[in-house]
Amino acid sequence: MDTRKVDEHLFRTQTRLAVNKSLDASMLRSKAIAQNIANVDVPGYNRKEVVFEEALRKAMKIKSEGTRTHPEHIEIGKKAALKKIKPESHEPYDPSNASGKNNVDIDMEAAKLAENQILYNFSIKFAGFSKLKSAINGRMQ
Repeated sequence: MDTRKVDEHLFRTQTRLAVNKSLDASMLRSKAIAQNIANVDVPGYNRKEVVFEEALRKAMKIKSEGTRTHPEHIEIGKKAALKKIKPESHEPYDPSNASGKNNVDIDMEAAKLAENQILYNFSIKFAGFSKLKSAINGRMQ
């Protein structure tokens, strides 16, 4: 198996791409939650959220596939859609005033932080290098 195929098999699969994008979302979400917690007492501060899961869901539902026969051809299908998505931070419309100063609820942010940490840890384990170990040992899965 040539080096390009090994690289493709180990690091460029749709699953690994989705997991890597999820890790990016977890990191951005951690930053947003940290900002929210840091600004819990700032009057008028609007909490931040990260939007990602719906875009991932849509990308994973794509059925069409294609094979690039030349590096300059446009990619289509699930893999191309996965490459395009990225997590985004935004300020959701939320007229509540949870703390009396702004719309940050410290208990909710703590729960979101714990949930995000669990998802991040799972993604890290899932993104492990078991396939790399298999390739080194000469057994492609």
